[in-house]
Amino acid sequence: MTPEIIVAFQQHLQAWYRENMRSLPWRRNRDSYRIWVSEVMLQQTQVNTVIPYYNRFMARFPDVGALSMSALQDVLKCWEGLGYYARARNLHKAAAIVTRRFGGRVPDNWKEFTSLPGVGPYIGAAVLSIAHGRVLAVVDGNVKRILARVFEDPTPVNGSTAHKSFSRLAGTLIDPASPGCYNQALMEMGALVCKPASPRCDQCPVVFFCRAHCHGTVEKYPRRNQRKPVPEVRVAVGVIRRNGTVLITQRKADGLLGGLWEFPGGKIKKGERAEAACLREIKEEVGLDIVVDTYLTEVRHAYTHFKVVLDVFLCHYVDGHVQLGGPVDYRWIKMADIDQYPIPGANLKFISKLKNPEILNG
Repeated sequence: MTPEIIVAFQQHLQAWYRENMRSLPWRRNRDSYRIWVSEVMLQQTQVNTVIPYYNRFMARFPDVGALSMSALQDVLKCWEGLGYYARARNLHKAAAIVTRRFGGRVPDNWKEFTSLPGVGPYIGAAVLSIAHGRVLAVVDGNVKRILARVFEDPTPVNGSTAHKSFSRLAGTLIDPASPGCYNQALMEMGALVCKPASPRCDQCPVVFFCRAHCHGTVEKYPRRNQRKPVPEVRVAVGVIRRNGTVLITQRKADGLLGGLWEFPGGKIKKGERAEAACLREIKEEVGLDIVVDTYLTEVRHAYTHFKVVLDVFLCHYVDGHVQLGGPVDYRWIKMADIDQYPIPGANLKFISKLKNPEILNG
């Protein structure tokens, strides 16, 4: 594109944005902390899902100081159900660093801000451009899709060179006079108009700049490398009852679902019956002898790179003292107190059944 065409592109896009942007809670001011929290939550999560979580989070942790002084368990509980819990753990760590190293002021320069846990190129560019007017181009899934169509770029958006390639293109189009508005406009257009399927080209403010639209190839972009089928893992879970309480265990702080509490269990081996796996895993994980009473339910849950199928059993304690072979902590709790703990989404799907006294005590 020539400089004149680029300016026209910027003007059309931002004029559309000012007329059509959604009223979202993090757009009410340019506070860098609020924008930062929103961008962390919006990673791999839909806007409509994020809004209630964001509002609760900001009410509970209104500034960096409040977040840094809060217990990680409280942060995880507030995040419960939003998924990708490493985001919450990193945000909590980063808040402590901001409080300790930067006096509670979120850094407004690239080097310091992107040195914080969980702050990569996308979040760095988004927050610094929106809150501080830094001329930094954002590159997320929406932006890649738009650029792939506008330039008919064959680079696979999930390939190893995608970020570098689309960052170069994004940098050529960003408006240096209003980078924050421009970045938000581009992402908003990707969310509302230039959708993955059935894009609304008749509503696109930059349709006349789009090579794919001009050539009738919109549906061919963006290109993607074919992914391998997502593996499915079967897991046996035991709800162990003892004197009106149930056993929950805490996962290690780092890794998948780090710091969350769950009912003990583990992977079912090939050829192994789910009930036998439940007995074996509980013995290996917590060192208890139990009896499986009845099958409670099957739960299916999807993560980014795999799916799990939980076979959940009601069990009762027979003998032994808890000896942790995998988890880092445990509690015998009454089911009435389960809501005090941050619980993974897969466990949340069957907890409602356990709140029925007839099932839990039957």
